[in-house]
Amino acid sequence: MVHLSSSSISLLKFYFFPLILLLLAIHFQLFVIPSSSPLLHYDVLGIKRYSSIEQVTEAYEKFSSRWNSGKEDPTVKDFVKIRYAYELLTNPLWKRDYDAFGVDEHLHILKEVKTKYANEEFSKVVLPLLNSSSSVHAFNILNSEDFMYATGNAKSLLVQVHSFGSSRSEEFFSNWKKINNLLDGIAKTGMVELGENRLATYLAEKTPTGQPFFKNGLPLLVAFPSGCRNSYCLARYDGDLSSVDAVTDWFSTRIIGLPQINYFSKETLGQKFIAKSGHHKVKVLYFSKTGERAAPFLRQAAKDYWAYASFASILWREEESSLWWNNFKVDSAPSYVFLKDPGVKPVVFHGAMNSTSFFKIMEQNKQQALPQLRSITSMHLGCDARGYSRAGYEAMTWYCVILAGRPGLELTKMREV
Repeated sequence: MVHLSSSSISLLKFYFFPLILLLLAIHFQLFVIPSSSPLLHYDVLGIKRYSSIEQVTEAYEKFSSRWNSGKEDPTVKDFVKIRYAYELLTNPLWKRDYDAFGVDEHLHILKEVKTKYANEEFSKVVLPLLNSSSSVHAFNILNSEDFMYATGNAKSLLVQVHSFGSSRSEEFFSNWKKINNLLDGIAKTGMVELGENRLATYLAEKTPTGQPFFKNGLPLLVAFPSGCRNSYCLARYDGDLSSVDAVTDWFSTRIIGLPQINYFSKETLGQKFIAKSGHHKVKVLYFSKTGERAAPFLRQAAKDYWAYASFASILWREEESSLWWNNFKVDSAPSYVFLKDPGVKPVVFHGAMNSTSFFKIMEQNKQQALPQLRSITSMHLGCDARGYSRAGYEAMTWYCVILAGRPGLELTKMREV
């Protein structure tokens, strides 16, 4: 008879419960979870997972032969499941996406057809169940090598993971073009197709067992902030893909860290913006027709030129058009207005702009009409205490004329001298 020492008994007690928990976890992983999971489309056809298209076709033809011969009369539910599995797994792109990532965009059709023909014979079901027509749209395509060079740079990167076999990716393409245009000059964009298996797997989410998947389906938007090269710092968009405004705001705010540009009404513009944004700053007014958030390039300008200018958005309303015309000579939206010194005529630009055109006019209009002497402008104005002159370092004597005073009528008159 074996006698255990007290230390051995204590050791057994110490490891007993962890061992039980480990065995339970293994049991659930191997038996409980698989039994509760929905049947794979391969299981419906009675074949092994990842079987070839030829094997899928052969399996379906066996079912079809029994149905046509009258040996077997399937229910609509069974027929639709088998036919659905056959159509999905004989389409090369759908099969690839399903095998590698579990992508199946047509499950709603499966449910709809079952409901529609619930009280009919299986022969009444209209075939095919699935429409395989999809167009190939892509630009700025990234492969693994391109991706390495695209990340970790000064500019942030937004990647769309998509599939040429995905109808949802096709529907999103028009929005993607708009997003790409809005981010032009501010960030980089790229597209990764699921055929780039290793790269798509890297960008996909992972199950606890390490299996890649897409929680919200395709397409998936993945962002890499400036300097980010690995999965620890990337961010996946989990919001509404139907809203271009929502996507660009998420990227501009969370990924790039750009400031918001607030909207002001005709009642609040003077009191809460013009009066409070500093007399030394140029006021930039953006008139919007839609009321959407300011484009990323405007928000980037607000960040880059914060020492020179303050930005505000205004929703254009036709009933207020006479007010904006009388004050700023604005007669439509979109428009951009630069307000400078009191009494100076506003500088107005009508029509849509992109990053390049706006930054060009921003640079031209960042200063007041009568330049303000400030630490950031002293060298340019030749009033630098460190001895720099606009006449050059060789000049022995130069003059710096400074007009000082409080904002008001008298100072405004002196500006005109």
